[in-house]
Amino acid sequence: MLAYQLAMESDLISAHMVEVVEFPQLAVKYDVMGVPRTVINETIHIEGAVPEPMLMREFAKLLEK
Repeated sequence: MLAYQLAMESDLISAHMVEVVEFPQLAVKYDVMGVPRTVINETIHIEGAVPEPMLMREFAKLLEK
C-alpha cells in the first residue's frame, strides 16, 4: 500500500500489482516465493509484508547510490 501512496505523491515513482497466478512468467522472472514481493528498481527485493519504516530504509538505499 505504501508504494501506491508514494506513487501518487511523486511522478518519479510508479507502482504495479500483479497476480502471479495469472502471470507465471513474472513470478519466474522475479523469483517469487511468497507474497507480497516488493521489487524496487529491479535491484532490491523484499519478501513478505514489512513495516513502513523498513520499506522506507530500502528506498533510502537507492538515494545513497
